[in-house]
Amino acid sequence: MACNSIINTNTRGIPYLASTNVTVSDTTVDIALGWRELPPLGLFFVRLATVIPTGTTTTLPVTLTLNGTTRALTLLGGAAATVASIGVGTSGVIGVFNDKFNGILQMVTPTAA
Repeated sequence: MACNSIINTNTRGIPYLASTNVTVSDTTVDIALGWRELPPLGLFFVRLATVIPTGTTTTLPVTLTLNGTTRALTLLGGAAATVASIGVGTSGVIGVFNDKFNGILQMVTPTAA
């Protein structure tokens, strides 16, 4: 008989991080987050305290930088999250699933309208 394995995540609660800077380049938009130790597996929330500037190309992929490490943010299915996924000039909160073991950093909230 096959059993589903249960993996416990976020045993200390779900972390909440505010963006500290947004850097727009020719190839990406990087959202920098404050210094914080995150569990290697689980959810966290990002409050967009620093918005993506108006006029930014909406097709640019989004990366997140935490503790000096930059990783690509993805959507369901592994496609790159783009500026259009978050929105230009948008403030608010996005949910992110992090699995460092399998290289997943995926936005779990709906994309911008």
